[in-house]
Amino acid sequence: MRDQNPLALEQQVCFALSVAARSVVAIYRPLLEPMGLTHPQYLVMLALWGESPLTQRRLSELLALDPGTLSPLLKRLEAIGYLRRERDPADERSLAITLTDSGRELRAEALKIPPAVVARLGLPIEDLQRLHGALTQVIAAAS
Repeated sequence: MRDQNPLALEQQVCFALSVAARSVVAIYRPLLEPMGLTHPQYLVMLALWGESPLTQRRLSELLALDPGTLSPLLKRLEAIGYLRRERDPADERSLAITLTDSGRELRAEALKIPPAVVARLGLPIEDLQRLHGALTQVIAAAS
C-alpha cells in the first residue's frame, strides 16, 4: 500500500467544501433570480423571516458576516423595497433592520425554494440532515 499524499487536491477538506458550496449556490441561482435576490441576499432575508426587526450587529452575528460585507447587501435589499434600515429607538447608535410588507410577502414565494433544492440535489433528506449536522460541527470547530 502506498503512502497517501497529504497535499493531494482531492483529499483536501477545503477543496471539497469549496466545490460543494459553489455547486449548491449555483442550484439556488435560477430559483432566486425571479425574486430579484442573490444567494447572500436570500440568507439575509431568511434571517429576517425568522425574526424582524434585528439590529445590524445581530444580523451580522447570525450570518457570520462582517458589517462591511453586510452593509452593501442591506442597502441593495432596501433599494428594492424588501427592508428598512432605521435607527433603533432603544439605542440611537444601533441600526434596526425591519422587513417591509413586500419583504414579508416574499416569504410565501421563498417557501418553494427548499423543496426545489432538495429535489435538484436528489439526495435523501436524511443524508442532507446529516451533512448539515457535520458542517455545523466543522463551523464550530473552526471558530
